[in-house]
Formats: sequence, structure tokens, C-alpha cells
Amino acid sequence: MVHQRVVAADAAAMARLAAEWLAGEIRVAVTLRGVCALALSGGATPRPAYEALAEGPLEDPVPWDRVHVFFGDERAVPPDHPDSNYRMASEALLRRVSVPAGNVHRMEAEAADAQAAADRYARLLPEALDVLVLGVGADGHTASLFPGSPALHERSRRVVPVRAPKPPERRLTLTPPVLAAARRILVLAAGEDKAQAVARALKSAGTPDEVPARLARDGVWFLDEAAARLLAD
Repeated sequence: MVHQRVVAADAAAMARLAAEWLAGEIRVAVTLRGVCALALSGGATPRPAYEALAEGPLEDPVPWDRVHVFFGDERAVPPDHPDSNYRMASEALLRRVSVPAGNVHRMEAEAADAQAAADRYARLLPEALDVLVLGVGADGHTASLFPGSPALHERSRRVVPVRAPKPPERRLTLTPPVLAAARRILVLAAGEDKAQAVARALKSAGTPDEVPARLARDGVWFLDEAAARLLAD
């Protein structure tokens, strides 16, 4: 499968287009399966897309009552901490739409027993996520799968504790089998600092060990012009 690429003039336009795509894919999943399992990413880039998604078109609303929300990764911080992916997603999206509280499944990465927390979360996950939102770091990481991480070679466990090369160091992350099983993947990248990572992730040769975002190469990539500047036409 060849990846799809949508390049917007700037980050704001990219966020609006990504929100429209997400709304459409959620509706499709609910129509086909009666429910949508949506996994969200953290970081600064997805926030405007979540905010745009929360505003949503009134004439064709997203069926939020049929959505179950999961997370691609989480830092080992309390849910109200500024570094919490859950907090960001809650502020930008979840508190502004009608997702039932019981449908939001937070990663408890701050738990003392990280492996037990990972195992609990793995049991919550559906067999396949309907829509998985991912970002790309300047180093090519996605979720909390960093270059050279042993988690990149995981083939059985679906959620694992990891150590990040930057703080907060302790995290939980989804693993490659979960990414591979996802029905639809949306990748967001904006800014010149992401351009090299995007180009390396989407080129024909390379390995996830070097650029973990290659795991999402077959997804739909929403980029601004700055992040796309090193891509060949």
C-alpha cells in the first residue's frame, strides 16, 4: 500500500483538513461497525486538529456517543500534569464533545508497576483500532517508539513500558503490532524541524529502527509545506 499525502499551506490549514478527515473516518467506522475505536496522539501538533474536530459541522455531527477513545502513548505523570497527553486531549477535544466518560480509556503510565499498567491497557484495546492518530518527532519517533528502542521489535505485547531519551523518561506506548492492525492511520507533522524526519520516514528505503515513523508509512500523512519541503513530488 502506498502512503497518501496531504500538504497544506500552513499548520492551521493542515489542522482543519485533518479534522475533516477524522470526522469522516469516525462516521464511516460507526456506520460499518456501530462503534469507532479512536486512539489519540499527544504533542503540540495534534492539538489544533483536535480543537477543530471539537467545533465540528453542525449539519453532520460526529456520533461521539459511539466513540471509544484510547491513547497511542502516555508519559508517567498524573492526568492533570502539563505533560500529560490525556490532559491535552481532554482540554482540546474530549471535554468539548459528548463522548461518554466511560468511553475514554486513559493510560495509567504513572502507576508504580508500569508493566502491570501496560498489561491492563492491552486488555482494554480492541483487536484493531478504527482510527489511530500519530505524530512525528524531529528524531523520527512516533507514539513513544524512539530510534533504536527494543519496543520496535515487539511482536506479541501490544502495550509496553519504555524509557524515552528525553523527559518525562518513563512512558507507556502502543507497539508495532497495534500500528499494523489499525484500519486507518492519520499522521500529523508540521514545521521545518520535522522535514528531515518526514522525508526519511516516507522514502523507499530504511528501517523503523532508524526512523520509527516508517511504521506508519502507509497511513494518510497530513503535512504543512514546511514539513513537506524535502519530499520529492
